Amino acid sequence: MKPTLSLKMIAKTYNDAINALNSLQSNYANIMAIREAGIRKNEMSLLEMREWARRIGYSTKDFNQLNVIHITGTKGKGSTAAFTSSILQKYQDKLPKIGLYTSPHLRTVRERIRINGKPISEDKFTKYFFDVWNKLDATTSSLEVFPHMTPGSKPGYFKYLTLLSFHTFMQEGCNSCVYEVGIGGEYDSTNIIEKPVACGVSLLGIDHTYMLGDTIDEIAWNKGGIFKDSTPAFTVSGQPSKGLQVLEERAAERNTVLKEVPIFKELDEINLGIAGEFQKSNASLAVCLATQALKSLNIIDTEVPLQQSSQLLPNVIEGLKDTQWEGRCQTFKKGKNNWYLDGAHTMDSMTAASGWYKDITAKSSNKKIFLFNQQTRDAAKLLENLDTTIGDAAKFDLAIFSTNVTWESGTYSADLVSMNTSKEEVENLSVQQNLATEWNKLHKDCETVVTPSIETAVKKIESLSNEPVDIFVTGSLHLVGGLLVVFDDNN
Repeated sequence: MKPTLSLKMIAKTYNDAINALNSLQSNYANIMAIREAGIRKNEMSLLEMREWARRIGYSTKDFNQLNVIHITGTKGKGSTAAFTSSILQKYQDKLPKIGLYTSPHLRTVRERIRINGKPISEDKFTKYFFDVWNKLDATTSSLEVFPHMTPGSKPGYFKYLTLLSFHTFMQEGCNSCVYEVGIGGEYDSTNIIEKPVACGVSLLGIDHTYMLGDTIDEIAWNKGGIFKDSTPAFTVSGQPSKGLQVLEERAAERNTVLKEVPIFKELDEINLGIAGEFQKSNASLAVCLATQALKSLNIIDTEVPLQQSSQLLPNVIEGLKDTQWEGRCQTFKKGKNNWYLDGAHTMDSMTAASGWYKDITAKSSNKKIFLFNQQTRDAAKLLENLDTTIGDAAKFDLAIFSTNVTWESGTYSADLVSMNTSKEEVENLSVQQNLATEWNKLHKDCETVVTPSIETAVKKIESLSNEPVDIFVTGSLHLVGGLLVVFDDNN
């Protein structure tokens, strides 16, 4: 009789890891129930996160050796994190390994966990993923203290990835790590970091109200929750006055001082690695965060620049110029067509994305196409905002409203599977039909098309004519990421 092999004895693959990870996503029904009940994150979510860390072999104090730069905000926190990481990489003689944890991802979930700017390999992702998975299976928690942490249970999708990032960066011996907050700050799973070397807040705006609150005051309170005792804190200039006041109060509570960062004049003379005029604010914040980290680690003795006219270090400028961040103000040519990509899911983000597209195509006489989706937020208001920002300067000849489904077959790329949207709405194209109707109210002379997949939308665009066209892709980052996956497959 042949011996029975246990699952642990069978070699696991990257696809096994992705399938296991996707099983941790909250489904649409659960998310809507939580929203309708008005349930928000609380202190228990952080207590649980610390317990998950204990069960995989770490005290949260252990993570202090990662020398974390912690970044939150509503708009631009991901770009700020990318700029900061790129600057630190210019000091690799002293900091050989720089970790970067961000969300969401575009093509592959491995993008969320990077070392020296590159996503970790499939092999490393798989190894570290099942390290965490198996350790959680082999340990338990007190059900009296943690009633939801039953034997065999796992943290949700984002919390699991946060745990995985800590484990990866610790095992890889990272010298400094840049962490982008998922949502909010106070109760975000990344906020088990006890002693970051610097904290930053990008521009505040209204988003995730069901979790963070309906006002700038409430949102700022949540964002300011990342501030730590005596850790230098920085924010961009131009914050809403109420939000800035709350951030300053939160900093005082944590025995630190919040410093406003100007937009450095020297940035007018260089081409940032991420395009868009508004990125100068994010880049300026990154300069101060990286400088503070390097100073704290005794790598440089330069004071953090806080004047518009401050002269920036050569390595800092090179880091800003070399930053790469796909899907954010990204331009490329494919065949005869010009593609302009920028994910935008808030009003502020849509204003910035639309303004960037308007400026960059101002002198183009090509026909214009608009490709859009936003499955879960108030997409109609985003469309109105886009229309107001662009005006008649870049009149669209065709508007395409697609789902985030990757392929014509009706399937998603494995790394892009999403269970947190309504399957029925996606299949019925109800969101897309409503968006087409709203767009027609704004532009009766613009042709509109609804497509069930991103691949279908791409084929529609590529079949239109022999003349070059300009295509603006915005809204959901899942749409932008899926588009890049389709292009990869077609190369």
